[in-house]
Amino acid sequence: MDAERAGVPDDVLARRAALGDRDAFAGIVERHGPSLLRCAGNLLHGPDQAEDCVQDVFLAAWRGLPSFRGDSSLRTWLFTLTRHAAFARLRRWPAAGSRPFIPVEEVQDRLRDLREDPERSSVESALRQALELALQLLPPRQRTAWLLREVEGLSYEEVASVLGTTTTAVRGLLERSRTTLATTLEDWR
Repeated sequence: MDAERAGVPDDVLARRAALGDRDAFAGIVERHGPSLLRCAGNLLHGPDQAEDCVQDVFLAAWRGLPSFRGDSSLRTWLFTLTRHAAFARLRRWPAAGSRPFIPVEEVQDRLRDLREDPERSSVESALRQALELALQLLPPRQRTAWLLREVEGLSYEEVASVLGTTTTAVRGLLERSRTTLATTLEDWR
C-alpha cells in the first residue's frame, strides 16, 4: 500500500470509495484482501475457489459501499460479505457429487503421517499442515468462528456480527471447535 493511503483510517477510505474513489477502494483491497483470501481459503476447497470468492466479495463491496452505514467496522462488514459468499458457494455444491467428502479416518491418518515424517525440514511447517487438515473436519460455522477469532484476531462481538449471531453462540462455536481441534491434534502435544 502506498504511503499516502497507509495512514488513512478504514472509515475514511470507505467514504471515499463510496463516492467512487478508485484509489481509496484499492487501499481497502490492499489492506483487507490478504485476510479475506485467507479466510475464504480456509472455508472453501482450493485457491481458485477462494480467489473467485474474494473477487465476488470486492465486487459486492464496491456496489454496496454507498449504502454502508458504518454500523460495524469496515473489516467486520468485509468478513461478513466473505462468509456469505463462501457459504453460498458451499450450498451450491450438491449434497453428493462435487462436494469434497472428508473422511475423518483419512485425515487422522494423514495427520499421523505428517507427525512421523523424518524428512520434514520444519516441525512448524508440518504442524501448520496438520492444523489445516484438522480445520477441514470442522463445520463451516465453527471453522469460520475459529479462524476469525484465532487467526484474524476479531473480538467476540465482531465474530458474532460476521456470523449474524450472539457472543454467547460464538463462545459455544469456539469451544466446540477448540475441543475438536485439540482431540484431532492430540498427537502433536
